[in-house]
Formats: sequence, C-alpha cells, structure tokens
Amino acid sequence: MKKSRNLLFILVGLPVSIFMFSLSSCNENKPTQNETKIQEVPKPAVPTEVIWHIKAIHPEGKLLDVKAFDKDGKIYDVKAIVEEGNLHLIDIKALLGVKRLPVKMLASADKYAPVKAIGEDGMIYDIKAVGSDGEKLDVKGVSNNGKIVNIKAVNKQGAFYGIKAISPNGQFYDVKGIKMTNDKIEGKTNGVDIYAHIKAIPQTNGSKIDSIWHIKAIHPDGKILDVKAIDKDGKIYAVKAIVEDDNLQLMDIKALVNGKLLPVKVISSEDKYNPVKAIGEDGMIYDIKALTSEGEKLDIKGINRAGNIINIKAIGKDGQFYGVKAVSPAGNLHDVKGVKMTNDLVESKVNGVDVFAHIKALPEVIQ
Repeated sequence: MKKSRNLLFILVGLPVSIFMFSLSSCNENKPTQNETKIQEVPKPAVPTEVIWHIKAIHPEGKLLDVKAFDKDGKIYDVKAIVEEGNLHLIDIKALLGVKRLPVKMLASADKYAPVKAIGEDGMIYDIKAVGSDGEKLDVKGVSNNGKIVNIKAVNKQGAFYGIKAISPNGQFYDVKGIKMTNDKIEGKTNGVDIYAHIKAIPQTNGSKIDSIWHIKAIHPDGKILDVKAIDKDGKIYAVKAIVEDDNLQLMDIKALVNGKLLPVKVISSEDKYNPVKAIGEDGMIYDIKALTSEGEKLDIKGINRAGNIINIKAIGKDGQFYGVKAVSPAGNLHDVKGVKMTNDLVESKVNGVDVFAHIKALPEVIQ
C-alpha cells in the first residue's frame, strides 16, 4: 500500500498566517439566480473569452504549431479558450470557421492514445504538431499520473515534446488529458468513444512529498475552519485531498469513513445552491460541513459557475461566503472547485446518486 495511505490520519498544525494572502478571494457578495440552479456572484468585469495558443516545445527551444487536419489535408487552428474568466480548467478546441470542435483523447488499443478533434457528425480530425520543415508529429497521450494523462508530440525517433497553452501575455499552462473515472471509456463525444478530456491547466511546483492535504474553510477574520463529513447519526469524519501518483494538478477529495475513501461530489439538486456531499458505496449521503469553534456546522455548496468550474464555498449564517482550500502540511494551497466535463444537469451517477460536478483540488490561479 502506498505511503500516502499510512498518513491518512496524521493532522499537522497549520499557522493561521499562511492563509492571510488568500482571504481576498473568500469574501464575495450575495448571488442572484442563473439558469442552471447555480447562483451567480457579482464579479469584477472580465473578458467573456480569451484565446490562448497551443504549441509543442522543441528541446532546442523552438515552438511548433499544433493544428487540426481533415482527411483532405486541410489545416485548422487549435486553441485554448478561456470562458468567463475561468483559468483553472481551459477547454481545447479545433476552430473550423464558426464551429468549435472538441479535442479529446480517443479510447484505443494503441501503445499511445491518439488525440483528435471530433466533428458534430463523428468525423475525426488529426491533431499534429508541425515543424518548420513541414514534418507532422503525432500528438498522443503517453503516460498517466493518477487521473492526469501526459500529452506529448512524438517525433519519428520516438522523442517526446511537451504541449503547452500560451496566453497572449506569455503565461504557460500544461495541456493534459483529464479523467474523471477509472474506466477505459470515459464517455462518448458525438458517438466516438473517448478515453480522456483535453484541457489546459496551471503548472504546479508543489511538494510531492505531502501526499495528504487538509481541507479547510477560510473565515474573513483569519480563522481556519475544519471541513468534515458527518453521517446521519452526527458522527464526524475527516475530509482530505489525496495526491495520487505524484499528480498535484487534479487532486481527488475524499471523506475518510471507517477506513474507506468515499468520493465527495456536487449533487444534482433543485436547491438554490447545489449541495456538496460524500457518497457511500451503498449510496448513503454524508453531509460536508465547515465547523466553527462555537460548534456551528456551515453548509458547503456550489454557488456559481465559470465555464467548466463550479465555485465551492462554505456559507455563514449571514449568507457570507468563505473560500474552501486544500492545504498541504508544508503550507501550500490549492483551490477546491467543482469540475464539469459536460453541460448536462446530471454529469454522472456515483453509487446510484445523481452528480452535478466532481470535486477536485486545483492549483491556485491569479485572476
């Protein structure tokens, strides 16, 4: 069993001071309703859409264009598209005129999983990195770190070149395959079996030694609130972020119940805000709450949406929102967010329960 499992019940004291710089993101105004049952919190104006470039990085420091090709060899741009200020999980699309085709990693028996764009009619478009000499390099999923699939351009000699998304102001993100399940077929896109979604996500330099991260809510006064799972009898269990296979970019959030790791999800609901719950193997629901020093139990909910991201907050008695963070024993911070891969109100079922979004810990980003 991995070393991380031996650490599951180790709690490390954390100084309040390490959280102070993140408080500005935790105190937001009250929301108004939107069409998906998630409430929109007023935010500073941001561009509704920003286009980032997709490039392969040659070992000599050159940038290779990444393009989509149809069966006749016609070339199309491939871009990362920032929507509604969402910089946590950026969609990758092939641009065919006014159409934007999803780019996915296909289910395949090949040694490396092919990365392709998929047309509305199921037509497949090759994704290639293009050298200055016109050489076309396949773009593939070559290895896994937990639910992250590493994507590379592969030259004729079998060498790997990293794939990056580059913002107009020169910020670099990693382009990765993202899985939400352990299944070989993650789902279907326009009738095509896919192995993983393709997204641009922040690079991370966090410590891989810290395998178990604590989940905390951050009070605007600088207080730190424990986040726990609570069963129907009021028994309290730890909630942690788990580093799997050195994957620090998309960390699972689990409730630790009687030696089992239970998934924590945003539940489909008609409520004003979507509830965050842990789900037992038998479908039993465990409340997820932030606990105050006065013994109050604050709801944790999905309160608004920015593209693929659902913002997760603890809600005080006065309706004030408190940010929720994953915190490593060394004091590194990740954002705890809901992640959606579809526009459906029911993203998936987990142990018979309708799920609106998955819950993950993602690297913090500067908006």
